[in-house]
Amino acid sequence: MGKQKAPRRLADNEARAVARTLRISPQKLNLVAALIRGKKVDRALAELEFSRKRIAGTVRKTLESAIANAENNHGLDVDALVVSEAYVGKSIVMKRFAARGRGRASRIEKPFAHLTIVVRETEEAGEAA
Repeated sequence: MGKQKAPRRLADNEARAVARTLRISPQKLNLVAALIRGKKVDRALAELEFSRKRIAGTVRKTLESAIANAENNHGLDVDALVVSEAYVGKSIVMKRFAARGRGRASRIEKPFAHLTIVVRETEEAGEAA
């Protein structure tokens, strides 16, 4: 009998992937997420491939996961995919203490972030290809 399956939150032409607890501040991660927002997936992958940011490799893996989800789970056309959303959320913040001069200590915060990438299949991109 169990409970019913939850309704799908995304549209039928969308797929997403989530990377949780990434060891980077949300502000820095958002700079990389802004690079790919609204771009076609092949262009976004190329941008991430040549980005000099440390986290770009993890963002690229998450984007590839979203593309694979779209293709395998939802049957979408990979050539017609666009990064419709790429947003960043705050996660935990580890608090640490570091020694300072004159016997004092200061707090160091080590933030973590979540990354969600949503890809959408567009009709006009499919016709142009």
